[in-house]
Amino acid sequence: MTRRILAAIVCLTLAACASVTPPPPYAPPPPPPVPPGIGSLDDLTLQQDYEAYSASSCNEDLKGNGDCRSIPAGGTLVLADLEGPGMITQFWHTVGTKDIFYGRSIILRIYYDGAEKPSVLAPIGDFFGIGHGGVYKNFVSAPVIVNGHGKSRTCFWKMPFRKSIKITVTNDSSIPTDSFYFHINWRKYESLPDDAAYFHAKYRQEFPAQPGNFVLLSTEGRGHYVGTVHSVHQVEMGWYGEGDEFFTVDGAEKPQLRGTGTEDYFLDAWGTREFHTPYAGVPLYEGVMPGDRVTAYRWHIPDPIPFKKSLRVEIEHKGSVFNEKGTFLNFDLGGFIERPDWVSSVAFWYQTPAAGLEEDIAPVEKRIPPFKILDPGKMKYRANPPLIVVPGDLGLAYIPGMQGASLEFDFEVEKDGRYQISAVAFYGIVCGIYQPYLDGKKIGGPVDFVICNFTPDILSLDTHDLKAGKHTLRFEGIKEESPNARNTAPKFYALAVARLLLLRLEDMEGYHETSARLLKTKK
Repeated sequence: MTRRILAAIVCLTLAACASVTPPPPYAPPPPPPVPPGIGSLDDLTLQQDYEAYSASSCNEDLKGNGDCRSIPAGGTLVLADLEGPGMITQFWHTVGTKDIFYGRSIILRIYYDGAEKPSVLAPIGDFFGIGHGGVYKNFVSAPVIVNGHGKSRTCFWKMPFRKSIKITVTNDSSIPTDSFYFHINWRKYESLPDDAAYFHAKYRQEFPAQPGNFVLLSTEGRGHYVGTVHSVHQVEMGWYGEGDEFFTVDGAEKPQLRGTGTEDYFLDAWGTREFHTPYAGVPLYEGVMPGDRVTAYRWHIPDPIPFKKSLRVEIEHKGSVFNEKGTFLNFDLGGFIERPDWVSSVAFWYQTPAAGLEEDIAPVEKRIPPFKILDPGKMKYRANPPLIVVPGDLGLAYIPGMQGASLEFDFEVEKDGRYQISAVAFYGIVCGIYQPYLDGKKIGGPVDFVICNFTPDILSLDTHDLKAGKHTLRFEGIKEESPNARNTAPKFYALAVARLLLLRLEDMEGYHETSARLLKTKK
């Protein structure tokens, strides 16, 4: 590791010193070109030759306000069943449910022209650019926008259909979906061009990744590849992304497109970090520790990859592995090693004829890591002062009406292990600032729960080695006002924790498997 770090520093230093010409005066860079479909105004000067419609959850009583649909556990909701020729141009939705991982448990399917098999098959969260399920993140790109703390999702993928299109969502969770709001804008045409291709999307996962390259897509037909969403849940300490991507077109002996590293494919370099641009981004990056997660997207809108007969898209799952308990001398175990991280993806492409995808998507219990979800409203708690404490269906709410108050509750773990701990907490204008503690030890710094509106969000409480038995999570109020506080807002200094999430890393298949093997070979 030391040699690689020093080499990188030397290379960057030499590059910086390669020219003695003084730099030109600073000038701000020109604005980026406007991506098609998110702000181009040229087409608006022309008359439009189609009829505009929408399929939505709007209340049939146009004076009513119940503009959503519910989905029972195991049930399917038909969002649209339309006759063509036509084209979907925009799809927005938001979900209200107690299922924290609904982004993975709700499956989107799209069928063309009366086909029995779908041509789009993916968890709804992954389809809209962020994997893992229980993640609330915003990002803006050309075809996909996620807003509202990750709860408002929109795509602008064009989806032409000749005879018909049917769009469904299925709730694979055991928890009902209370409300599914949606609107889908579409155009009715007299006819479509003969070469209009069908939009496709396909989810794949390997938990853990198996030996050999991870296959994002293998398809036959004529079309072009337009995007990738790639998610990794890490089981080793180190950099997961040394692997290259490969595109093999029309059965060639060697891939015609070959990459130089995972982050390079997603238009980053020297590792990665959270960012979002019209065509590439990393909306989620938690770090290099076991249990940390990442999701990246790459849209091939300016550079689609065409194929006439077939296309195979693969990516390596290789990177560095470090010994978490080692000394400096045996810390670095290797820099280009195949890792059994939990890898998943959605591939996006257009093709003809429409491909009927096999229903090989993993069952819901295999799509979500083995989190233990606890309800603080059912735990033993202690509040100081013991004023308004409200246990209920949405966890535990505390309204002390003063700064410096504290709330703690006990939880049990059945086995010794390394636990990743997080919580679903509420943020709002009447909340306060609290310092979290686990078994009397601080977890990071104070958490400011004050925002200008009101929303639940995921609060990371880091990773801890826990013994089997009872543990105590405590939130201690800070005696200072939030910079987000409003002068005339009620001074409740509230705290509300809806759920506590525990993930024992030893329960993730592949955890520390590679580092243990490498340490054994070094002895």
